[in-house]
Amino acid sequence: MPEPVKKPISAFARKPKTQEAEEGSSVIFEAETEKPDAKVKWQCNSKDIASDSKYIIAADGNKHSLTIKAITKEDASVYAVIAGGSKVKFELKVVSQPAEDPADGKPEEASSQPAVAPVQEETPAPAQAGDAHPPDTRQDLTGLFTEKPQSGEVTVGENITFVAKVNAESLLKKPTVKWFKGKWMDLASKSGKHLQLKETYDRNTKVYTFEMHIIAAKANFAGGYRCEVSSKDKFDSCNFDLTVHEARAPEGLDIRAAFRRTSTDGNDDSGELDFSTLLKKRDSFLKPSNRTVQVHTETDVDVWNILSQAPPSEYEKIAFQYGITDLRGMLKRLKKMKKEEKKSEAFLKKLDPAYQVSKGHKIKLAVEVANSDIEVKWLKNGQEIQPTGSKYIFESVGNMRYLTINHCSLADDAAYSCKVGDEKCTTELFVKEPPILIVKNLEDQMVMKGERVELECEVSEEGANVKWEKDGVELTRDESFKYRFKKDGCKHVLIINEATKEDCGHYKVKTNGGESMAEVLVQEKELEVYQSIADLTVKAKDQAVFKCEVSDENVRGTWYKNGVEVKPDARVNITHIGRIHKLTIDDVKPEDEGDYTFVPDGYAFNLSAKLNFLEVKIDYVPRQDPPKIHLDCLGRTAESTIVVVAGNKLRLDVPITGDPAPTVIWTKGEKVVTEGDGRVHVETTKGHCVFTIECAERQDEGIYSVVVRNPAGEDTADIHVKVVDVPDPPMAPTILSVGEDSCVVQWEPPLFDGGQPIIGYVLERKKLKSYRWMRLNFDPYPETTYEAKRMIEGVPYEMRVYAVNSIGMSRHSPASQPFVPIAPTSEPLGLCVDDVSDTSITLKWRRPERIGSADLEGYGIEYCKEGTDEWIPAMEGLTERTSMVIKGLTTGDKLQFRVRAYNMAGPSAPATLAQPITIREIMQRPKIWLPRNLRQTLIKKVGDTMNIVIPFQGKPRPKVTWSKDGEPLDPTLASVRNSEVDTILFIRKTERKHSGKYELQVQIENVEDKAAVTLQVVDLPGPPEALKIVDTWGFNVALEWKPPKDNGNCEITGYTIQKADKKTMEWYTVHDQYRRTHCVVSNLIMGNEYVFRVFSINLVGLSPEPYCTKDSVYIQKTGIIYKPPSYKDHDFTEAPKFTRPLVDRSVIAGYNATLSCAVRGIPKPKVTWYKNKMDISNEAKYRTISKQGVLTLEIRKPCPFDGGVYTCKAVNDSGEDIVECKLEVRPQITREDKKEPKKEKIQEAN
Repeated sequence: MPEPVKKPISAFARKPKTQEAEEGSSVIFEAETEKPDAKVKWQCNSKDIASDSKYIIAADGNKHSLTIKAITKEDASVYAVIAGGSKVKFELKVVSQPAEDPADGKPEEASSQPAVAPVQEETPAPAQAGDAHPPDTRQDLTGLFTEKPQSGEVTVGENITFVAKVNAESLLKKPTVKWFKGKWMDLASKSGKHLQLKETYDRNTKVYTFEMHIIAAKANFAGGYRCEVSSKDKFDSCNFDLTVHEARAPEGLDIRAAFRRTSTDGNDDSGELDFSTLLKKRDSFLKPSNRTVQVHTETDVDVWNILSQAPPSEYEKIAFQYGITDLRGMLKRLKKMKKEEKKSEAFLKKLDPAYQVSKGHKIKLAVEVANSDIEVKWLKNGQEIQPTGSKYIFESVGNMRYLTINHCSLADDAAYSCKVGDEKCTTELFVKEPPILIVKNLEDQMVMKGERVELECEVSEEGANVKWEKDGVELTRDESFKYRFKKDGCKHVLIINEATKEDCGHYKVKTNGGESMAEVLVQEKELEVYQSIADLTVKAKDQAVFKCEVSDENVRGTWYKNGVEVKPDARVNITHIGRIHKLTIDDVKPEDEGDYTFVPDGYAFNLSAKLNFLEVKIDYVPRQDPPKIHLDCLGRTAESTIVVVAGNKLRLDVPITGDPAPTVIWTKGEKVVTEGDGRVHVETTKGHCVFTIECAERQDEGIYSVVVRNPAGEDTADIHVKVVDVPDPPMAPTILSVGEDSCVVQWEPPLFDGGQPIIGYVLERKKLKSYRWMRLNFDPYPETTYEAKRMIEGVPYEMRVYAVNSIGMSRHSPASQPFVPIAPTSEPLGLCVDDVSDTSITLKWRRPERIGSADLEGYGIEYCKEGTDEWIPAMEGLTERTSMVIKGLTTGDKLQFRVRAYNMAGPSAPATLAQPITIREIMQRPKIWLPRNLRQTLIKKVGDTMNIVIPFQGKPRPKVTWSKDGEPLDPTLASVRNSEVDTILFIRKTERKHSGKYELQVQIENVEDKAAVTLQVVDLPGPPEALKIVDTWGFNVALEWKPPKDNGNCEITGYTIQKADKKTMEWYTVHDQYRRTHCVVSNLIMGNEYVFRVFSINLVGLSPEPYCTKDSVYIQKTGIIYKPPSYKDHDFTEAPKFTRPLVDRSVIAGYNATLSCAVRGIPKPKVTWYKNKMDISNEAKYRTISKQGVLTLEIRKPCPFDGGVYTCKAVNDSGEDIVECKLEVRPQITREDKKEPKKEKIQEAN
């Protein structure tokens, strides 16, 4: 039977993916087929697409593309590409272009939804709540986070990053992190322009860092977020908030400018209003804390405050005064401003915006009311909840009102309200379904090519959704219907029809609560020969039958004779029934003798046998013919051995001759084999004796003797019969070592080989909790040690072995002891020598980079002498420390050291030193490492404790000597403690006598190093000396003194001078930290008598006692003459400046018109009016008026010729200023002129 044709999995090597594009742009979808000549067809909503100006279809070899131009909202649909029998669907998502802000021309991001929270997603209250988290009622939180994401604030348009860290040191698998917004909006599918998710791993700290970057934040990004992390059976969750603030208004922005029309043609009615954006920012602009005071005349006016306090009749006047041309728009916006929410009178504490509870759990909603006696009503989706059964429990405790919902289900996912009178508060309750667990895992399978594969698992709930993956790639039904997914209650089955070699791999089933993986191996079918054809010896006219049996009943074959195909005819018959193939030759002739061969179709082997023709010659013999056994006719001799397979039938037809007919006796040893129907029996016919063994057994093996006798004599022959069988099963295998995904197994050969040499072994493995054994090799493996691979780390397995000889396969051996594939750790890092002495060495290292799924048991340290290969353990057992001192070594030996880490899998690769180490004390020059703070004078106060530590180095250990001021240090003065690496000088309570220079000397033989430390012990100073009053005049007294004798062992930094009235003797400080030794005390009160005292000041403080003057000073009363102060006259002159400019006007001819402006200046400026730069002050048509700085030019009954540019000029001694405007005079329209257009319209209508 021919080999089944392999079905292609997919015609596409690369498939188009779903894309998102803006309106008006173009998008390209690309696909790549397996074959370059494949025909590809594109579809939109199951309708074929033809190439035109909208769609461009291109093909280049096996690369195909579809380009869609000028995208509109209608182009958002489902597209497909078809090649052969494969069809791949994808989507085009169209988003609106961001609108431009009229105020500043920047994109208004609030008009388009971000990738984080699309409009299509239904995000209830949690997604919009900015200040509340749904309560997390999980029971399986394990605290995987080492750093949780924290709530944050951001301004619109800015970026923010949330960081979560997970320590993976105790995890067997890499943790999985999911980010959510609101209820269950998974943000993994929303990554794009505004959202990016990143992941990093630090191999040194074993910490995973997960980051969520929000780029160019928008206002609707605000809300509650959640981060979940899981790893196998461990889970953790964390809630956090994002608050988005509006952008601040630009500094110095005039709010009145928002309500002025912008025009480019000089027409006040044209242009656009730009107050829409400004009003949104009104609050932040008007607050004094957010507005910088500007030094100008207009922007400091709060127009909103003026309008709110003024009566409506004054609105128009205020608008004109402050240049607001769109008063109606401003008042309309003012009316629509959001009012401040009133404080609730019924509730002291309302419901949170949202709550979350797991399915099957209970939740309690609580509110606090103002009146403890008032009744409340609880509503669900607007309907009042009735207290029926134990589902809802209502409680009232003081001012608190509770609603408890027991055994929450998906039907309880709703909006709940608490109503008090006409006032109510509302919340959203979200019921979360528990994770779907995998109850029964997938099992590994090994199938033959073309067979059906069924991978079955069982989950915890019916109707749950699962996802199937192969080698990390999700499986779908689009793969040419190769995979079928079956769901039966809690059971889920993946079916693969007609498995091929491409179906080998690891298959995984995933739920939201776990996953399971199994391996599928597909092997080519091997044709097994159950019965081979045997050599035949037949006589003329007899029938010859060649028969064989193979394992596959669908395999056909061809018979050959001496290499020539045998054709069936009248004598030759070829049959094929099931697994048995027969070649029957009737009426055998001499020419039928030869080699016959059977060749199975599609397999590279054959079965051969020989047909021997026995020609019987009848010769004349005398009547007394002695008997003769003709074994040579069977092609055997007396020494031949007949081999029979245990369980098969042995029939030996021995020709005999003799006249008269001889008698035949068969014996085995001393036992005679008689004729009968037993399992071993003989038959005698004319010219033949037949020896038969039915269902041969091992005890049938031996030497059989046949004796033929007649009166003429006798003949004897021995026949050796050997019974061969399958071997005995091997002993239980032993696991020598395990690796990350492999193990090395060893076994002993079977005690009995079945009479045939062992040609190999077949191994099988299974998971410990599974019942399915999977074969590891199909060809017999000749060795007794085998390395099994492709196992899953951390999963327990068992192994068993079959022995194979030429007869067949033995029964399986007992299963091995369970074992777990675990990889040894990587080698320890950073092995180095920390110290060496004459008999010891100190080694240090770091933990291995990779530990694996098994715990680290410890480290083993070994060493060997240079030139030898014998590694000697440095200690018994293992150490858990990362450093060790190896003692008892021989001085002068050159040793190499290595360190290996051990876990359940055994030792790791060794970490060795770069070169051998000589065990000898290393001479190191003495060196003092004087700390930086001791390189300058060390100042201590009397009574302080001094403890200085000075490190040093040197090998061997140096001799340490302290001295003070060149003399050996007195032990009663200070204490000294020395170690191998530092020395400590300690004084419990310092005194003035401890001051001085302390010298440290470290010495090794004739090499030394020195360092000095200067100690200064300071105390309070003594009082100044010789304080005396030098002079007195007016309200002033001059004092003079000398420095104190005792300065406290440090510099005098100043003096404090105080005075006191002798009447009260209350002291007041006149000068503090005064550095001179003489001063003048002023501002004394006349008529009072004063005394003075002085304190000394140094680094420690004031002297304990002051020095007081011996004499007092009396301030005499003297006459006082008042001198009035002189003031400089202020210059009030000011250059002219127009405070209100002229405004362009358009008037009608024949009606008086006025032009007004305002000016200020000191002295009063002279005002001149000009028309088109011509002075018109003295013309009778014009009248000028000036009143309190307001200048008015009145034009009597202007005509069109009075239009032009009018200028007002103000001049005084300090300067001048000019303003100008345009005046347009329009002609009058008579009634007849008005009627004529109406008549023309009526005529046109008729």
